[in-house]
Amino acid sequence: MANIRKQAIVSSILSYTGFLIGAINIYLYTRQGVFTEYEFGLTRVFFDFAQNLFAFGSLGAISVMYKFYPYYKDNLADRNNDLLTLVLTTAVIGFTIVCIGGYVFQPLVIRKFIENSPLFLDYYFWVFPFGMGMLFFFVVEAFMWALHRTVLSNFLKETGIRLLTTLLIVLRYLDVISFPTFIKLFSFLYVAIFLALLCYLIYINKFHITFTISRVTRKYWRLMVSMQALVFSGNVIRTIGQTIDGLLIASLINLPAAGIYTLAQYVSTLVQVPQRSLEAISTGVLAQAWKDKNYVEINRIYQRTSINLLLMAFFIYGNIVLNVSEGLTVLGIKETYQAGIQVMIILGVARLIDAGTGVNNIIIGTSNNWRFDFISGVVLLLFVIPTNYLLVKNIGIEGSAYANVISFTIYNLIRFEFLRRKFNMQPFSRKTGYSILLAFVSFITSYFLFRSFDGWTGIFLRSIVFSGMLLSGVFVFELTPDAMQLYYKFKERNHKS
Repeated sequence: MANIRKQAIVSSILSYTGFLIGAINIYLYTRQGVFTEYEFGLTRVFFDFAQNLFAFGSLGAISVMYKFYPYYKDNLADRNNDLLTLVLTTAVIGFTIVCIGGYVFQPLVIRKFIENSPLFLDYYFWVFPFGMGMLFFFVVEAFMWALHRTVLSNFLKETGIRLLTTLLIVLRYLDVISFPTFIKLFSFLYVAIFLALLCYLIYINKFHITFTISRVTRKYWRLMVSMQALVFSGNVIRTIGQTIDGLLIASLINLPAAGIYTLAQYVSTLVQVPQRSLEAISTGVLAQAWKDKNYVEINRIYQRTSINLLLMAFFIYGNIVLNVSEGLTVLGIKETYQAGIQVMIILGVARLIDAGTGVNNIIIGTSNNWRFDFISGVVLLLFVIPTNYLLVKNIGIEGSAYANVISFTIYNLIRFEFLRRKFNMQPFSRKTGYSILLAFVSFITSYFLFRSFDGWTGIFLRSIVFSGMLLSGVFVFELTPDAMQLYYKFKERNHKS
């Protein structure tokens, strides 16, 4: 757990640096200036559409990398390890099929977007290099996770790509490039970070391509193909479930509404940064623990990630809700985007629920019961598509946020119950209840003490009191062993110095 904690801290710092840069980008997108609401909304649709291209193009091979890499590592020399070659080849085949499908189904896309979001159709084919870069970056990132080298890939994904976006935005602001040039360069962002990660793998002598089928592949290929087929279906279902909101908003309402939703979703996604870091770091560790049948370690990671992620999520979510309205005002964000405040708050609840259940998705995905990933994904899709469609159509973008809360609550409950019944593992304890109570008391106290304070003064006072009460309570009531271990290490270092 110490190694996970150390890398999680580093990765979280890098991720939050990236989110800070991303916040600057969002600020530049949404202030009065060069970008219209339609243009900002287009960037959101690019991401949602590309994620679906990635899900279809991967053909489920990335999960095979997570699950089977320990077997390759323990039985083959690096130069004879053909797993990366197999996954990359699968990705090439998958994306070729996706490109053919994109051309064939273009008339359907035109029908769905022509009325409310015609700007997307002007740049439809530029989404494919964006999706291609995303696919190959995540293939190489999966290999990095399997090697337990997560920091650089996290930096490129969370920070590097946002720095490149900032550069493009600045060039657009200075009128060095037009918007058509901006969006065309934007479509190659993931290609750039994929090449950077690939160069690093070559530099550390871990990138080996071999077309000789290894004995490990010959032994496990049937199981790998079986897993790949089912995980592929599950990934497609899950990706559709995660992106359907933005695509439906763009199709049923318009691109500006998608832009408002993007800002709301971006702010609420801050709650998930620690979770994303822990998932990246835990993947390789959990895959090895399942191989070694180390159930005690798996349960320990499950419980520790649950309480840690819940506390960090409360810390971030509480500060957001206390200050989001005032924050948008003092930053001079266009008044149009104020309509997304309620969406931020609702989406944040879904993120809290997801964080509180720990890394259950990684635990299931790296186990021999990975087929359940498909089943739970089907259930998610059965809820998320109809609820999104009906609620967006009837009450607008807030409807999509409510649909996310409903769907992901059910999704996590199913996963929770599966792990509890199958392995007698569950992440909660009395300290979970104490954490919820502490966060509630800290929030209410800060809100009522300083609700009449405006501007930066109110933001600072609310944040200081809420954060101070929550962090103090974590240490006073010893809610997580990781916090106490960090505290004792800090004291020990100070004592030595």
